[in-house]
Amino acid sequence: MDTTKRGKLPLHWLMLIGFVVGLGGGLFVNLTVGADTGWVQWVTSNITGPAGQIFLRLLFMLVIPLLFSALVVGVAEMGDLKALGRAGTKTLMLTVVVSSIAVLIGIVMVNVFRPGDGVDPILAQALLEDGAAGAANIVGNAPKSVELGQFFLDLIPSNVFTAASQNQILPVMVFALLFGIGLVMAKSRSTDRLQEVIEGIFEVTMKLINLVIKLAPIAIACLMFNLAALFGWDLLVRLAAYVAVAVGAMLIHMFVVYPIIVWGLGGMSPVKFFSAIREPMVVAFSTASSNASLPVALRAAEFELKLPRKIARFVLTVGATANQNGTALFEGVTVLFLAQFFGVDLTITQQIVVMLVCILGGIGTAGVPAGSLPVVAMILVMVGVPAEGIGLILGVDRFLDMCRTTLNVTGDLVLATVVSRGETDDIVPDDLPMPVAPPPY
Repeated sequence: MDTTKRGKLPLHWLMLIGFVVGLGGGLFVNLTVGADTGWVQWVTSNITGPAGQIFLRLLFMLVIPLLFSALVVGVAEMGDLKALGRAGTKTLMLTVVVSSIAVLIGIVMVNVFRPGDGVDPILAQALLEDGAAGAANIVGNAPKSVELGQFFLDLIPSNVFTAASQNQILPVMVFALLFGIGLVMAKSRSTDRLQEVIEGIFEVTMKLINLVIKLAPIAIACLMFNLAALFGWDLLVRLAAYVAVAVGAMLIHMFVVYPIIVWGLGGMSPVKFFSAIREPMVVAFSTASSNASLPVALRAAEFELKLPRKIARFVLTVGATANQNGTALFEGVTVLFLAQFFGVDLTITQQIVVMLVCILGGIGTAGVPAGSLPVVAMILVMVGVPAEGIGLILGVDRFLDMCRTTLNVTGDLVLATVVSRGETDDIVPDDLPMPVAPPPY
C-alpha cells in the first residue's frame, strides 16, 4: 500500500498543510486572545486535544506487534548462520559499529547545541498536564531512573507477556532477537511455517500502520494547534533548532563517516562510490522508504559498484530492515531534544541507555515512511520523557524522514561495499529472493 498518497494530494503535502494550518491557527490564538481564554481551553480540552491523542494511542497500540515481527523476520532472513560465514559476521559487526557512530554523533550534537533549551518550565508543565491523559497508561510504566547494572538485568524478561502488557519495550525486543536467532538455528519445515506466520503478522501490522498514518494530517493540525496556542513563537524557534541539529548530524555522518569507511575499509574512492549510487539516493529521498528503494539499490550495487551479486543481495535485503543508521541517529536526537524541551535532565548513564536502545531500535524499525515514530515514543517512555511530547515533531517529521531514509539506504550500500571486499559470490547461500528491479530511468 502506498502511504504517500491520500486522495489526489500526496500524504506529505497533506501533513505539511495540517502543520501550517495548526501552527498558524495556534499562533493566531496565542497572539490575539491568549491561551487562558475560556473557549480556547474548551476547544483544546474537548476537540483538538483528544483528536491528537487518538492518533498517538493508535501508534502505541501497534508498537509491540510491529517491533516483534520486524525484529524476528529481520534476523531470520539472515538464513543459515554457518553458511553465511564471514559475510554474516562482518555485516553484523559493521551494522553495530556504524550505527553506534551515528547515534554518538547525534547525541554529541544535541548536547553541544541544546536545541530544546529555553522553554518556560511553567508552559512546558502546562503542556504535560494537557496531554497527560492520552498517554497515562504508558507514562505510568516509565522507569523513574536508570542504573546501568539494573538496565542489563532488565534486558531479560522473566515473562515476555507481562513485559509486553506493561509496555516494557526493550525486554520484548531482546526476546524477539533471541527468537529470530532460534528460528535461524532450528531450521525445519515447521520453523519455516512459523516464520511465514510471523511475516504475516508483520504485514498485517504494517497495513494497520499505513491506515493510522493516513490520519496524520488531521492529528498534526490538532496537535500543532494545541502546542502553538500554548507556546507561541517559542515553539517555532525550538522546532527550527531541532531540525537544524538533526540535519547537521546526518550531513556529518553522510559526508564524513561514510567516505572514511568506504575508502578505508571498502578500498573504493568515495567520489566513485557516491557517483554510482545517485539513483538510489534520489529514490530514497523522494519516497522516504528503504523498502521502496531496495530494487534500485540492488541494481546500483550490481551494475554501478560492480559488487558480487549474492553479497549485495544479502547485505541490502537485510540492511533494509536491520541497518538503519539514519533512523538510529534521528531517534537519539529526538529523544534528547524532547528531554531538553521538557526539562528532563538525562544522566550520562541514561544517555548511554538511549544510545543502546536506538541501535537496537534501528534493527526493528520498519523501512516505510514514519516507521520510526512508534520506536521514538517507546524510547521516550523508557527514559522518563513524556510520551505525548512526540506530537511536537510530527509536523517536521516528513522532511527528516526523507533525510534519514537517504542516510539509511546509503549506509546499506556502504555496508555492501565493505563486506564485498575480498569476498566471492559463493559465500552467501543462493536461496535469498532477488527483488525485481524496475527498468532504468
